[in-house]
Amino acid sequence: MPPLPWLTGKVIRIENETSSTRRFWIQVPELDVFDFKPGQFVTLDLPIHEKMNKRWRSYSIASWPDGTNVFELVIVLLEGGAGTNYLFNEVTVGSELTLRGPLGVFTLPEPIEKDLFLVCTGTGIAPFRAMANHIYNHNIPHKHIYLIFGCRKLEDALYGDEMKELEKKMPSFSYMPTFSREDNAAVRKGYVHSVYEELCQSKQVPSNGGNPAAPHPAYFYLCGWKNMIDEARQRIVGLGYDKKAIHLELYG
Repeated sequence: MPPLPWLTGKVIRIENETSSTRRFWIQVPELDVFDFKPGQFVTLDLPIHEKMNKRWRSYSIASWPDGTNVFELVIVLLEGGAGTNYLFNEVTVGSELTLRGPLGVFTLPEPIEKDLFLVCTGTGIAPFRAMANHIYNHNIPHKHIYLIFGCRKLEDALYGDEMKELEKKMPSFSYMPTFSREDNAAVRKGYVHSVYEELCQSKQVPSNGGNPAAPHPAYFYLCGWKNMIDEARQRIVGLGYDKKAIHLELYG
């Protein structure tokens, strides 16, 4: 299959989500509909280097397909990062960006026959926000969905209010942020790993005839920084799951 063509996107809206994270809404005027599957990403060709492969930056789409030619990205400013510094310091409403997409196979299973564990850190929540809202909007049959989001502090919980509202509207959706550097007694402390481990262990199929307990049927989707993903893969396999149950999207 030939590569997708490069398109021109126009930035139509920018908002700060946190002190270091910004939301960009991008319209693709040459298309009537920018269609994609929740979990896919776009690649931007930014004017930050002479070599083509050093100009490309990929970001998961943070919105869900809505029949328009507009999509959203949520991007964190990286210290010394040429791409994010360009986006934060040079791009304004009305700026044009060269992009290619949608790309990637980090998408929902069809049909969704097992529980979904969506495990993320930082802007890794972007594809899971898209997936959860898409399932809700289209009433897609599914089991339980656990969105386990690792943050440092309360102010780092991207889309937190929106996820809490979705949890109220969707009884089969559990929003489970956990904070590694937060002193607030009202929130869950620690890292993502203890959350999915406790859930999975509580759902194990009881042992039968002396055989060990079987793992509860589940799909695991991991999105975020490499250290989190590497540790999660080891722990999930340690819980008795096959590697084929694990899907990942790596950042950095």
